[in-house]
Amino acid sequence: MKVFARLYNSIMACSRHPHAGYYLSGLSFIESSFFPVPPDVLLVPMSVARPDRAWWFAFLTTVASVLGGVFGYILGAFAFEYIEPWLQASSYWPEFETTKAWFGKWGVWVIFVAGFSPIPYKLFTITAGLLSLAIIPFVVASFIGRGARFFLVAGLLKYAGPSLEPWVLKHVERIGWITVMLLVIAVSYSVLFH
Repeated sequence: MKVFARLYNSIMACSRHPHAGYYLSGLSFIESSFFPVPPDVLLVPMSVARPDRAWWFAFLTTVASVLGGVFGYILGAFAFEYIEPWLQASSYWPEFETTKAWFGKWGVWVIFVAGFSPIPYKLFTITAGLLSLAIIPFVVASFIGRGARFFLVAGLLKYAGPSLEPWVLKHVERIGWITVMLLVIAVSYSVLFH
């Protein structure tokens, strides 16, 4: 049964859809404020499927992500009391505490590295709002940090993606099952040791 080959083909077909840019923008926006799935799940196949548009996809992802980050900032500034119980009950609470400590130590500079951190960007946006970080430096740092990440991903795939696609197609089942195993191990570790 070729589960991941079918999934891969479906994702590649969706990434070539005329409205794929809207889906990418929407996912990028909500991921920056509350949704757990990163925009890379669309940016990667879209950049492989359409390497001629990879820079455009990176730009869309960056702009929508920063706008979503501003929404996350607003949530942190004006609605944190509604978010806090969910955060405490989730596995995000220790990362939220780490994010607060980083802001206390480095201020806005934390946003520059947030795009490459294993801590979800949404925690940085909500925390920035909660701590009343100045909005203009927050937005500028978000554009630079998030943009660096998304343009790096798009650039790598623009140039290497088309040559990697045949290899990925050949090994997609193995890659898929390894990814599932790693996800199960990560979730099990998180549940058992946090």
